Amino acid sequence: MQRGHAPTTHLKCPRIDRSFLETPSHKLLFIAVSTTHGLFSTYRHQTNLQSQLMRLPKTHIYLISFLGVAFALLFVNQYTEPPKKSDESLSPKLDSISAKKQQAIRSDLQILKHTITAGESLASIFKKYDYESRDLYLLTQSEFGTALKSVYPRQELSFLVRGEELIQVKYSLNPLQSYIFDRDGDNFRSESVSPHPDRFLERKHGVIENSLFLSSQALGLSDNLIMRFAQIFQWDVDFVLDIRPGDAFSIVFESLYLNGKKVRDGEILAATFVNQGKSFEALAYATEDGRLDYFTPAGKNMRKAFLRAPLEFSRISSNFNPRRRHPLFKTVIPHRGIDYAAPHGTPVFASGDGKVIKASRTKANGKFIVISHGEQFVTKYLHLSNFANRIKKGKRVKQGQTIGYVGSTGYATGPHLHYEFLVNGVHRNPRTVQLPKAASIPPNQLEEFLYETERNRMLLTSQISNTTD
Repeated sequence: MQRGHAPTTHLKCPRIDRSFLETPSHKLLFIAVSTTHGLFSTYRHQTNLQSQLMRLPKTHIYLISFLGVAFALLFVNQYTEPPKKSDESLSPKLDSISAKKQQAIRSDLQILKHTITAGESLASIFKKYDYESRDLYLLTQSEFGTALKSVYPRQELSFLVRGEELIQVKYSLNPLQSYIFDRDGDNFRSESVSPHPDRFLERKHGVIENSLFLSSQALGLSDNLIMRFAQIFQWDVDFVLDIRPGDAFSIVFESLYLNGKKVRDGEILAATFVNQGKSFEALAYATEDGRLDYFTPAGKNMRKAFLRAPLEFSRISSNFNPRRRHPLFKTVIPHRGIDYAAPHGTPVFASGDGKVIKASRTKANGKFIVISHGEQFVTKYLHLSNFANRIKKGKRVKQGQTIGYVGSTGYATGPHLHYEFLVNGVHRNPRTVQLPKAASIPPNQLEEFLYETERNRMLLTSQISNTTD
């Protein structure tokens, strides 16, 4: 035997007498044993196989035959069954084809986002990106198409394009209001989308050191919220001239969230302002016409029929004075109104509900507007740089609506608004005239008002921290 090799066993095939195979049971037994012998080479005793088989009882012969055939068939099936085709082997190819197809579809679609800037219109934006003017016309003819006729700075537009075809336009006014225009054959169908935000209450308290705006900003309050707070008390407090260090304010307001992110401030629900030791308190309440208004705890309307000042101004450059010496003509000419100095283009508001009876221009007044407020009251706005959109004679306006913009037209030494207030045709000092009140809570609704505003008032008057509750 050679070193390094395992021993080899050679098996001989036994000789079988043909007469032995004539008996069916012997033949079957031979097939079984031979198959087992041939497949596994375990039958080592090679001498006289026939004599050994003949000595077995018949029942043993049949049992051995059955087991041998069964074992042989099992072995043959195991090694002769054709391999199954695996679906998994095809999936990478199918996935690859599907991914390529989806990638081709995606690559054919393009999304363009545009933030509107001052002076832009939808027509100029379409021209900039070389979109079809016919599509612009079809968009404006859809159900919500009128929303596209006046777009404003900082609003968002997004365009979905396939090749050179405009598929979709989304116009977002703000996070809580948008319009979607989808191509539908030769037209566009449109829908208004207004997601419902989650609402949370916040309350803040501050003490003024320099100004309301600086103290409010130090608390993290937005400029918009501060402006609305000042508007609530504007009939009682002049936030330019009357503010003193040590004045205090408290505010309860809603914060609106979408997907866990704050998108803007909601309504102011309750507020107080202490000015030079005098306290003012306001509670929000929705009136029968659905308008949210502000009332004192006794149900008196915070709003007067007129604004004390019809703009956000920096200072009073000239007071009401029947014997004022005119700065240009150097002669005594009565000054029957108040001059509010403000930057050129500052919005001017209607001080009360009324009807425009003049929107014109003269050499002395420059561009000016006159509004009639019923039978008793008239207000005048002089030296405007321009009128607001659609403001003309006969136009009805609401209190606080923008009617024009500060300028220096006519006899003016610089940009300012000259404002006059007339009662029964007689000029009165706009700063001191007794202003009529707006409607208060009717006596039969007072109990409901007290019930609805109780929670917000409790939040307002409880101990307030500078953190969000």
